[in-house]
Amino acid sequence: MSIEVSAAASEGDKFGQMSAAGAGSAAEKSTEFISFAIGDDQYGVDIMAVREIKGWTAITHLPKQPDYVRGVLNLRGVIVPIIDLRCRFGQGLTEATPMHIVIIVQIGARQVGLLADRVLDIVSQDASQIQPVPKIAQGSRTDFLSGLVTVDDAMIALIDLPNLLNSRDAELAN
Repeated sequence: MSIEVSAAASEGDKFGQMSAAGAGSAAEKSTEFISFAIGDDQYGVDIMAVREIKGWTAITHLPKQPDYVRGVLNLRGVIVPIIDLRCRFGQGLTEATPMHIVIIVQIGARQVGLLADRVLDIVSQDASQIQPVPKIAQGSRTDFLSGLVTVDDAMIALIDLPNLLNSRDAELAN
C-alpha cells in the first residue's frame, strides 16, 4: 500500500499530495506519551521529555531531603535526583527491587529520574481526547497531573512534570 501511495505521490497526483498533507495535520493534533504503572494505577509522561528508561540500581541517599526524593545516581557523569512517584503521590515508599524502573525525564534544564513499577506502553492519543483533571479539593494532589485519558478501558493520569517538583525540589534538581 505504501508503494502505491509513493507511486501516486511521485506522479504528482493530487490524491497523493492530499494524503501527505492530511497525515501531517493529523500528527500535529496527536500527542505521544510513555505509560507506566505504580501499583494498579496507570500514569503517563510526554514522550518528548523522556531521555532514557533504565532498571533500578543502587543510589546515593542525601540527608534532609523529602521522603519522596530517594537520592541521586550518577548517570554518565550527570547527577540525577530520583523521585519515588508512589511516595510523591501519598501512597508510601516504594520497596525498590531490580524489577522496578527509573524513567529519566528532562524537566527544564535538568534530568530527573522517576521511580515506577513498570513501563506499560507508548500511547498515541488525539490531544482533544485528553480530559481535564477534576478539582475536588484545594491542595489535593491533582496539581501533579495535567490531564486524564482513557485507553482500552484504562484511565491514564498524565503527569505535569514541571509541577511534580515544588520550589525546594527544584533547588535540588538544579
